[in-house]
Amino acid sequence: MMEFLYFPDNKLEYIPAVATLLLFMILAYIVFNLFRKKSKRDEEKMKSFERQVMNHLEQEEKKSEE
Repeated sequence: MMEFLYFPDNKLEYIPAVATLLLFMILAYIVFNLFRKKSKRDEEKMKSFERQVMNHLEQEEKKSEE
């Protein structure tokens, strides 16, 4: 019966696994940073839009008071 966990005697067999792991970790880091940058841009756009709406509402309120 084959063992559940396979640990090769030849340690060179670990190289492809480690390379793949590093590749995916680097890609995950890049994608994570892209999401953070996009989120930051969206937040700035939303804050700007919110300021515009609030300014517009304040102007409408002033006009209605006059």
